[in-house]
Amino acid sequence: MPRIWSETIAAHRDAVRDAVLDATAVLVAERGLAGVTMSQIAKDTGIGRATLYKYFPDVESILRAWHDRQIDEHLQQLRHIRDRTEGAARRLEAVLTAYAEAISGKGRHDGDLAGMLHSGEHVAAAHQHLREFLEELVADAAAAGAVRQDVPADELTLYCLHALAAVRSLHDPAAIDRLVRTTLTGLRPNGVTNGTAKGGAS
Repeated sequence: MPRIWSETIAAHRDAVRDAVLDATAVLVAERGLAGVTMSQIAKDTGIGRATLYKYFPDVESILRAWHDRQIDEHLQQLRHIRDRTEGAARRLEAVLTAYAEAISGKGRHDGDLAGMLHSGEHVAAAHQHLREFLEELVADAAAAGAVRQDVPADELTLYCLHALAAVRSLHDPAAIDRLVRTTLTGLRPNGVTNGTAKGGAS
């Protein structure tokens, strides 16, 4: 098969898959998990049921794929923020702020849906990647003198993740900002304010 033709087919498949994921997410938000069927998804996506079943066997598999895509995009956004921010302390603050904003209000799934979406090997691997990613930022900030060094970076990372988990029940931007600031305060050694250590470390 010619390369251009192969790439065209792959792009078409990706477009159909993305359309299915997007349509399903909208339907679940409007009707709840129990109110969504494969027939409705096919109708809203504009493809035949037979075609839909070639991509996904059921609604649950579609939702898992949608959630996986959300996680991947979230991690990519955090990496982009890290790469465009100067200074170890500022990078850590920017990433933690973006992380908190991204997960705020995400605790509104019903119990069955939440249990389904937050289980599985891909989600566990994504959480591990997130921990390693944040731990590197914490360690860099500690080396710059902007984060306390009396507690290991891995423990401080867990502190950040658990502290910011409370943001899931917050919807007010001011409250989210206060929680992020409070979390950052817990990371700082004596003599460090506003993410900048004595002597200009950043």
